[in-house]
Amino acid sequence: MVSEKARIAILISGRGSNMQAFIDACAKGDLQADICLVLSNNPDAAGLGRAAEAGITTVCVNHRDYDSRETFDAALVHALAPYEPDLVILAGFMRILTPVFIEPFAGKLLNIHPSLLPKYPGLHTHQRALDAGDTEAGVTVHYVTPELDGGPPIIQARVPVEAGDTAETLAQRVIVQEHMIYPIAARWQLEGRLQLTATGARLDGETVPATGIDYAEGTR
Repeated sequence: MVSEKARIAILISGRGSNMQAFIDACAKGDLQADICLVLSNNPDAAGLGRAAEAGITTVCVNHRDYDSRETFDAALVHALAPYEPDLVILAGFMRILTPVFIEPFAGKLLNIHPSLLPKYPGLHTHQRALDAGDTEAGVTVHYVTPELDGGPPIIQARVPVEAGDTAETLAQRVIVQEHMIYPIAARWQLEGRLQLTATGARLDGETVPATGIDYAEGTR
């Protein structure tokens, strides 16, 4: 008997470039999974159209319709529940989530953040790296916990900061790495190789370094 594929739900707020990386990874077989739902808090998110064109079910839960973060998060949980996702991916979902949402999906909720965490949680990460005179920047996939951008890192990719870089040029190079490492972390999770524990993330039974595994070509 062939087991059913894992089910991934993806939350977006904008154009969904990381969502597209997941669509491509599933189509190529790099991820043995189906995207069961793409959900957005923004009815105008371009990624909703991209998902629909790919034949994926889409839902909008507009945060403006709710009077608190907690009631919005409860609505998110209600919207996701019928799809029974094995993994929930935050892909440019521009909302601060509360425990109302995080706790039901603890250990199967991933986010990607455009900095080398723990550096630069929050917004404007590329400009902050430039302002600090950093010689490298990058991106981190991490588990989601109630601390904003503070969940245990899983994998990081680094890019050098080049002379004359702006936040925009740096972002263009970093996003290429985002699209490479996010599906890898998801695959590890779905294969049962990756777990969130009380002391951090573990991969293949080994503790993941505090800054995550360094991505390099050939990382499996």
